[in-house]
Amino acid sequence: MIAPKSAYYSQYLITQSRSDRQKLIIPTDKDAPSGAAIEQVEVIEVIADRQEYDQLKGIVTAQGNVVMRFAQSVLTSDRLEINLNDRLAMAQDNVVLKRGQQVLRGQKFEYNLVADRGTVFAAGGEIYQPTLSQDTNLNQRLRSGNVAEPTLSERLINSQPLTNVTATEGIELNLGSQGIDLLGDNDNTTGGSTIKRLRFEADKLDFEGNNWTAANLRLTNDPFSPPELELRAKTATFQQSESTDGKLATTESKLVIDDRLKIPLLVSAFAFNSRAFRPELFNFAFDGDERGGLYLERTWKLFDGQQFSWSITPQYFLQRALLPSAFGFSDEDQGGLIDPSVFGVTTAIQGDFSPRTTLKGDLSLAGIELDNYEDNLRSKVELQHRLGNLNNPYQLALEYNYRDRLFNGSLGFETVQESIGGVITSPQITLGKTGVNLNVQGSIKNIDSDTDRADLLAADRSNDRINLTRYQGAAFLDKNFSLWTGKALPSTKEQGLRYTPVPIVPYLNLFTQVSGVGSFYSNNDSQLSLEGKIGIEGQVGHFSRNWLDYTGFQFSYSQNLRGDESPFRFDRLVDRQILSLNLTQQIYGPIRVGYQTSIDLRDRDVISSDYILEYSRRTHNIILRYNPVLEIGSFSLQISDFNWQGNPRPFENEGITPVIQGVD
Repeated sequence: MIAPKSAYYSQYLITQSRSDRQKLIIPTDKDAPSGAAIEQVEVIEVIADRQEYDQLKGIVTAQGNVVMRFAQSVLTSDRLEINLNDRLAMAQDNVVLKRGQQVLRGQKFEYNLVADRGTVFAAGGEIYQPTLSQDTNLNQRLRSGNVAEPTLSERLINSQPLTNVTATEGIELNLGSQGIDLLGDNDNTTGGSTIKRLRFEADKLDFEGNNWTAANLRLTNDPFSPPELELRAKTATFQQSESTDGKLATTESKLVIDDRLKIPLLVSAFAFNSRAFRPELFNFAFDGDERGGLYLERTWKLFDGQQFSWSITPQYFLQRALLPSAFGFSDEDQGGLIDPSVFGVTTAIQGDFSPRTTLKGDLSLAGIELDNYEDNLRSKVELQHRLGNLNNPYQLALEYNYRDRLFNGSLGFETVQESIGGVITSPQITLGKTGVNLNVQGSIKNIDSDTDRADLLAADRSNDRINLTRYQGAAFLDKNFSLWTGKALPSTKEQGLRYTPVPIVPYLNLFTQVSGVGSFYSNNDSQLSLEGKIGIEGQVGHFSRNWLDYTGFQFSYSQNLRGDESPFRFDRLVDRQILSLNLTQQIYGPIRVGYQTSIDLRDRDVISSDYILEYSRRTHNIILRYNPVLEIGSFSLQISDFNWQGNPRPFENEGITPVIQGVD
C-alpha cells in the first residue's frame, strides 16, 4: 500500500565502504508543503567495496559486493547507483532482492525508494504465498538506526546450490466419486488446498506494492530445472489483497509438461487462497448407481468471501442420455438428450463464524423431474464446533441429513431417509509411552430408515421405514510395530525425487487394531460388537529406476464378535471375517498400477474392489480409479508443493459415506 498524500517521509542514506562511512539526506517528497510534519524516518544503508558520491548530480555509485538494506528488504548486486534528487535506485549484474520470504532476481533493477515501485529486467525469483501480503506492505519500514553488514552465511545462501528439498502441501483436484477407503490406504502423495511456494521467470516485471505485471511469464512449483510442470503466459498480472487471497490474470496461457507437451488453457484467472481448489472448466465424473455412468459438471462460485462461500454445480448425465439402460435405468422414462432426468445440480455453502465454528450445507439433485424430486434429492446441514486445543481438537457436529447415501459392505448402498442429531469425535490420544493410539466417538441421532424386520413394521404401511433414536459409542485402539526400515535416496531430481515429491523410504510394518462399538435403540434393541484386526504393510524400492523399482503392499485380516443385530439395514454388521488386499506396482517410469479388494470370507462376497492407474511425477500426480462393485470412478490431479533452500537454476538450464462396524 502507498501512504496517503498527507503522510511524508524523511529518508537518510548511509553509505559505507569497507572502511569509510557517511550519512546523506534524501530530499523530501516534492509534494510535501514547507514545514509539513514528518511521520516516518527511514534509514537506507548501502555497503560496498568502493563508493563514490557526485555532489553536483546527487548520485551515489557503489561497486563490488554491494548490499543495500531498506524497508525490511535486502538488495545485493555488483553495481548500484542512487539518484538522491529523483529518489531512484538502479542496480545491475547479479541483482538479488529479498523481502521477508520473497526473493526477486534479475540483471537490472530500477526502484523508486519512496513509491515502492520498480522494474526488473530478466527477472526471476521465488514467491512464498502465505507471507506475501505481509512482506510487501510498505508500512512495515525501518524507522531509524544502523543495520549491520550481512554475515558471510547470509551472502552465500543467495547463490548456494539447491539443498534440502522437501514436499509439504499442494493442490489436490478430484473429479468424480472417490471410492470407499475400506483398506486404510496410505499412499506417498501429499494433498492440501493451496500451492505455497512458486518460482518464476519473466523478460520484464513491473511491481508496485502488492501487485505486479510480467511479460512472458513462466511459473512453476518445481525446484529443479528444467521444470517438469510450468505455466507459461504472454502477460500476467498479480493482485494481492490485504488478506492472503491473490488473483493471477494471464493472456495466452498454457500448461507445459517436460518442455514438450503444451496444453492451451481456457482459464485466464487463477485464485491463490486457503480454501479448497475447484477448476473453472467442466469436469468429467462417473457414478453408475445414481447418475447412469459418465457425466459432466461445472462449478460456479456465486459468492466467495473470507467467511462465507456459496457454489453451484450444474451436471449433465452424458451416458444416461445416450445409453440409459447401461446401469439399469429405463429407456423410455429416464433417457434422451433433453429429458429432465439427465440434468442434475449440486450446491454447497460454508460459513466460518470463528476459528472454532463452521456451518456447512450441501444439496444434490440427481435429475430435475418435478414429479420425482423426492427420490433424487439429497441434502445435509452440519454445524461443526472444535473444542480444546485447535491444533488437535475434539469435534462436535450437529447435523441434519435427508436421504443420506451410505455404503454398508456386502449389503451395498443404503439410503437413510432422515436423521438428526449430534456426534462428538476425539482427537487421536496416545496412551503414555506404550505407542497405543486411542480414538473415541459418541453420537445421539433420531433416524428414519429401512428395516427388514416384520415385527417392527405396521400391517398398513406405504414403505418399510421405521423411526428410532440410536445412542452409539465407539472406541478404536491401534498400535504399529516397525519390523524394518531402509534408507531414502538423496533429494535430487535424478534419485529420490525422480518420480515422487517425497523420497521413498522402504519399510515393513505390522499393524494391529482392536475396536468396540455399542449401539442402543429406543425400541430396546442393541448391537454390540468387538473386532480385532492384524495386518502387514510396507514398500520396497525407491521409485527411481525405470523398471519395477517400487512395490507397495498391504494385507490384513479382521474378525469380529457380534451380539444382536441392528433393527436397521444401513448400520447392521454382516461382514464378520474380512480379508483385505492392496498392491501397487511400478511398471515403467512414472506409471504405476494398483489393485485393492476386500472379501467377506464367510460368504465369499466381494465387498469392494478398485482398479487404479497412476502417472506419478515429482511435481504432479494423475490417478484414474474405477470400482466395478460400487459403479463409481474418479480422476484426480495433485500438484505438489515444495520447500527448498538455495538458488534454483534458470528454467532453461535444467460424495459417499462408508459404514464400518456399524459406524458411519
